[in-house]
Amino acid sequence: MDELLKHYEHLIEEVKLIPSDGGTFEVTVNGQLLYSKLSTHRHAAPGEILGLVREMVGE
Repeated sequence: MDELLKHYEHLIEEVKLIPSDGGTFEVTVNGQLLYSKLSTHRHAAPGEILGLVREMVGE
């Protein structure tokens, strides 16, 4: 999360960490779902979330 905020703090309005049961892990940025472990059935690879944010902001 630190890397994400370091690069994109000026574009990100909100970051939430919401604990849940069943191994759910979802990443949303400004209300847009970027990654869902529930959908992919796997953990995000190192750097994958940052890459998804880069795509979202058009870099």
